[in-house]
Amino acid sequence: MTRYEPRLDLDELVAIDLHVHIELDGHGHGSLPADLAAAASRYFKTDGVTPDIDGIASYYRERRMAAVVFTVDASTNLGHPALSSAEIAAGAARNNDVLIPFGSVDPWRDGVAEQAARLVEEHGVRGFKFHPTLQGFDPSDRRHYPLYDAISRAGAVALFHTGQTGIGAGTPGGHGLRLALSNPMLLDGVAADFPDLQIVMAHPSVPWQDEALSIATHKSNVWVDLSGWSPTYFPAELVRYAGTLLKDRVLFGTDFPLLTPDRWLADIAQTALRPEALPGILKDNAVRLLGLGGER
Repeated sequence: MTRYEPRLDLDELVAIDLHVHIELDGHGHGSLPADLAAAASRYFKTDGVTPDIDGIASYYRERRMAAVVFTVDASTNLGHPALSSAEIAAGAARNNDVLIPFGSVDPWRDGVAEQAARLVEEHGVRGFKFHPTLQGFDPSDRRHYPLYDAISRAGAVALFHTGQTGIGAGTPGGHGLRLALSNPMLLDGVAADFPDLQIVMAHPSVPWQDEALSIATHKSNVWVDLSGWSPTYFPAELVRYAGTLLKDRVLFGTDFPLLTPDRWLADIAQTALRPEALPGILKDNAVRLLGLGGER
């Protein structure tokens, strides 16, 4: 077993994409049940080839970018086996010049805190991805605090999906998925109770954008990533805060393969974002968050 260790040339990289999904493993197993994957494809209008982890590495290497890669373990809520976070870490270790692995654990499983600690210690993951709506859990519930404590003690990052999701959209009952579980206000108490835990709120948090900005402004251990939407659709307040009050804690992210970095970069130029904030958003803030250049 090879433990992931980053070998990034930070001077050579132009950006770090903090939000890249691995949706297919080396055995042809997908990250979502077939019916939910088909519905998501219709919603996002994406039916092209989904690259495996080595294909993603090549894609980002060509662009002189690094990518944080992960899956979502929603096996209990969806009844569908998750992709292996250990295998994703191994794939990142093969491509450690451009990939950075995050793990994912099912919050409903016994021994999940210990599992998270092992993924950091034995496999070198640098953070964890949570999707409360897809995983069907309330992130503010104190039963999950031992998991957060383990992640915090390991010095890893906790990245949470927030806001609307296209997964289940347009299906009867939204496939039973509950949007309210991804209200960013559910993370406010977590950030307060774990001040050393670095929390990333992923995506524009529509329809709760003001709540997300309020939390990030109030708590310095909370960050925002700009993935999942073309920047031309970003709420005006998000663009304003990204260029001013939160410019040191906003992060470039795409949601690849649903949105490409080429599209994101072309579209951000059409927004009112202050140009001087862009270098930090594209790379420098992620370097600090992930401890790639020393101190956070």
